[in-house]
Amino acid sequence: MNLKGRSFITLLDFTPEEIEYLIQLSATLKKEKEVGTPHKHLPGKNVVLLFQKDSTRTRCAFEVGAFDLGMGATYLGPSGSQMGKKESVKDTARVLGRMYDGVEFRGYLHTDVEQLAEYAGVPVWNGLTDMYHPTQVLADFLTIQEEFGTLKGIKFSYVGDARNNMGNSLMIGCAKLGLHFTAVAPRELWPEQSLIDVCEKLANSSGGSLRFTEDPIVGVQDVDVVYTDVWVSMGEPKDVWHSRIKQLHSYQVDRNLMRHASERAIFLHCLPAFHGMDTEIGTQIAQEFGAEYPQVSEGEMEVTNEVIESKQSRVFPEAENRMHTIKAVMLATLGGRDA
Repeated sequence: MNLKGRSFITLLDFTPEEIEYLIQLSATLKKEKEVGTPHKHLPGKNVVLLFQKDSTRTRCAFEVGAFDLGMGATYLGPSGSQMGKKESVKDTARVLGRMYDGVEFRGYLHTDVEQLAEYAGVPVWNGLTDMYHPTQVLADFLTIQEEFGTLKGIKFSYVGDARNNMGNSLMIGCAKLGLHFTAVAPRELWPEQSLIDVCEKLANSSGGSLRFTEDPIVGVQDVDVVYTDVWVSMGEPKDVWHSRIKQLHSYQVDRNLMRHASERAIFLHCLPAFHGMDTEIGTQIAQEFGAEYPQVSEGEMEVTNEVIESKQSRVFPEAENRMHTIKAVMLATLGGRDA
């Protein structure tokens, strides 16, 4: 499988076989790290991490992954670059591409990462945009495969805002690899119909399926994986919180909802998660909206603390897998070695 020179912008650009290859390579690299086998396959190369949005997991995964592969890594945070301010995306791409062997971008507009990929002349990796979050899905699927030994045929439910970057990317990944995907959300928060149409064709080819429901209990009935994400993404205005809580308060993943999933079901969340009063935002939301919406009165929003801390939760192994899957993407696209 030769992915050298390819950018990693959306899973739509990759065949099922290529996605499976990246997951397998991730598993191989994870085993090597666990037993202490060095895998510095890219010595002398350098990558730049271009962040318009801060992140714990994405930054650490790219930095540690780069170091493990023998590369240097430069982090440019929200104030570390003039891109979009004094310098165009196109010009930034042509500058960075002459200094680095690969460019990671985590930001707002998907058109920005597309333009970086068009003009950089080196592989560009999408660490998150408003439309897609493909590196997260690789980590999710590696976690599912570790749990069940397979991906094909797994029943997967995404609960919450299903038209965000995670809802889009998980639907694409499930359709490509033969999982049975259910979006559990108010109708106005379902993915765009044009993307649904594309994914339905993919699911027909892979043996997977797509389903959409507004009923949380129906949506998670007997599924193997229950997945949710924050209700308001970083960068959205503060006044969105009230309308989003109004839309989604009945879609909180709690112990009662998990009881409707299969006995072997696991819970996943891409993190960070609001599941208590130990964050500034969680405390603020509880104070402002707890009286009107009891579900959020303890700072628990998309998921309760009981579920996050339960035996069904795999959110922290899932977070670790960001590192292994991102490492695989860099290695494969920069021309390291076969899995």
